[in-house]
Amino acid sequence: ITLIDRSQPRGCTLACIHLDGGLAADLASRRSAETRRLVLSQRRLPGPLPPGLARWFPALEVLDVSGTGLAALGSELLSLPRLHTLLAKNNRLGGPGSLPKGLAEAPLLGRSLRVLNLSGNRFAELPAALLGLRGLQSLSLGSNRLHSIPPEIQELRSLEFLYLGGNFITSIPPELASLPSLSYLVLCDNKIQSVPPQLAQLHSLRSLSLHNNLLTYLPREILNLVHLEELSLRGNPLVVRFVRDLTYNPPSLQELAGRTIKSRNVSYTPGDLPGNLLRYLHLASNCPNPKCGGVYFDSCVRQIKFVDFCGKYRLPLMHYLCSPECSSPCSSASQSSTSQSESDSEDEAIVAAHRMQKVLLG
Repeated sequence: ITLIDRSQPRGCTLACIHLDGGLAADLASRRSAETRRLVLSQRRLPGPLPPGLARWFPALEVLDVSGTGLAALGSELLSLPRLHTLLAKNNRLGGPGSLPKGLAEAPLLGRSLRVLNLSGNRFAELPAALLGLRGLQSLSLGSNRLHSIPPEIQELRSLEFLYLGGNFITSIPPELASLPSLSYLVLCDNKIQSVPPQLAQLHSLRSLSLHNNLLTYLPREILNLVHLEELSLRGNPLVVRFVRDLTYNPPSLQELAGRTIKSRNVSYTPGDLPGNLLRYLHLASNCPNPKCGGVYFDSCVRQIKFVDFCGKYRLPLMHYLCSPECSSPCSSASQSSTSQSESDSEDEAIVAAHRMQKVLLG
């Protein structure tokens, strides 16, 4: 166990403690009001953090208990008033009682904790207590047993770094797009089949890691990620085989009427129509085909189109057209990964090289 005193020059250690006696006794004998970093990693801890830790090290800011075999952190964690970084990787956390009760409501830790790394543990779901840590800027839960991301993830408004790679996640909730400061999102090595178009609202996103998933296409809206510098897609079906799935259901009479009203700019007032029809008309989406100008509600053509991100890689992006007739005359030519359609060129013009500095496919 190494105790580092940040008031001394970098690398200066207060003591090296050998666990030949009781852990609590050893720590108590080396107590220091100046110690800011405590590393207990790569040692076997018999139980939760020992009582008295906060009293012995009141200035503690960084605590590393990675690889110690911990199955529970214990309530002593809540008494560390200045802790901003907790590293608890490669342990046995994940069962009932792994995290102390009242973690999110802790008056001191709830405000101070900024970095939390619980990768390499046994969490089957993202603990609800973590979603109350509103000051978190970095959260890592890679290589656990997660199957989903709860919509409540949007409560972590300060989050800048989210690592959930190496789990069993099958979908990305649209609520993830509500994180205004998220810059690095790692979802590699999961079972994700699609990317919600709402992710384009992550205007601060700089790096998106989606390699080794089950993606066959990307949403067209991903072009709106104006600050994205790195996009990792290797190990997905879209890289090794390009899938096109054109589907179209005939529009209902309600949709046909709605399309006519919107496309011909038929005037109406709120008093002319029932409330449900007014709400329906507000849901109209504009067809992205610049030659069409039509609208659609529920029925549309689902089409994949290849777009050049960096002048080297052509990726299939999903977009929606209001009907099969509004497709570009050259769209059939874009079935080949080496050909270009007129509409492809229009999308490529949107994407500047500096906006996609890295596209990692292989």
